[in-house]
Amino acid sequence: MRDLVEIGMGRTARRSYDFDDIDIVPSRRTRSSKVVSTGWQIDAYRFDLPLVTHPTDAVVSPHTAIEIGRLGGLAALNAEGLWARHADAESALARVAEAAKEGAAPSEVVQRLQELHSAPVRPDLITEAVRTVRDSGVTVAARVSPQHAAELTPHLLSAGVEILVVQGTIVSAEHVGEDNGESDTDPLNLKDFIADLDVPVVAGGVSDYRTAMHLMRTGAAGVIVGHGYTPGITSTDQVLGIGVPMATALIDAAAARRDYLDETGGRYVHVLADGGVRHSGDIAKAVACGADAVMLGAPLAAASEAPGHGLYWTSAAAHPSLPRSRVATAGQGEHGAVDLRTLLHGPSQDPSGTVNLFGALRRALAKTGYSDLKEFQRVGLTVRH
Repeated sequence: MRDLVEIGMGRTARRSYDFDDIDIVPSRRTRSSKVVSTGWQIDAYRFDLPLVTHPTDAVVSPHTAIEIGRLGGLAALNAEGLWARHADAESALARVAEAAKEGAAPSEVVQRLQELHSAPVRPDLITEAVRTVRDSGVTVAARVSPQHAAELTPHLLSAGVEILVVQGTIVSAEHVGEDNGESDTDPLNLKDFIADLDVPVVAGGVSDYRTAMHLMRTGAAGVIVGHGYTPGITSTDQVLGIGVPMATALIDAAAARRDYLDETGGRYVHVLADGGVRHSGDIAKAVACGADAVMLGAPLAAASEAPGHGLYWTSAAAHPSLPRSRVATAGQGEHGAVDLRTLLHGPSQDPSGTVNLFGALRRALAKTGYSDLKEFQRVGLTVRH
């Protein structure tokens, strides 16, 4: 039964929960962390870590995409970011970092990002970036917005993209897209779009059962739950008034996945958690709520290799008229920036839960007696009062 509370005369609202509101319940057995698996698979592509990067230039360059792939995760290049607009994206990113270090107001740094993104997308540049990743041998993923998916996808496919991410701030199956100031942009028919492709498509973000179910029915291989929310950085809820706490949103999407599995007689759609993850415990809670993988942004921006030079923002920061993300310093542990390998796999001397993110996930599975991620999705949960 839905947990409804009265918020005024004749108006009720559903009570919902974030990761901080819940805890994982230990079971009657434990395992060695050496015998548990954190692997997952989408379509024909298998990964050692349930990790997909949030597609932001602050985290993903061709170089870091290769490194993340070699470390067991999947990095998604932003096909509409700076790597697609500037031949020397590193210098463009350095200018953003320079403005932040010089003490510019957050709005001025966002304005610099907006100016850099006003340059047109060049298919030759994003093609070159994709081919660099493809030639390394790791799985190649790229993100497009709903507004430009039809235009850019042929270039991405010819360059070798193997997984396509269609991501906006908020995405629906009936009208996929968001206001981007372009009156001549037609809405994307996601079902027809996916049917014409030979690569798996991950689409989102969503935050409720009904929209998740609609996206699953389009043929998407995965659904992104959440809007990339990072406390103090992104603010879709503040600017638009829209948002559902991640624990509830994930559990609802997992319910849609279960019902869709029954509806189709066995077609499984992956659920990706995009937002609310600040430390390793949140990753474990996301999986416990039904996520198959997590999309990480800010936690990875603290890595020494991150192209954002220790800063973090989402693609929404560059929106020409309504930015919903500011440029902020990425959180770092008390021992400072570490490399990607240490950040993901350890070892760690930092007790904050921001280093050895997936080593901690393995330990969470082991300490609760589960052998893999699918089993762990059935772990018990409690709500804090």
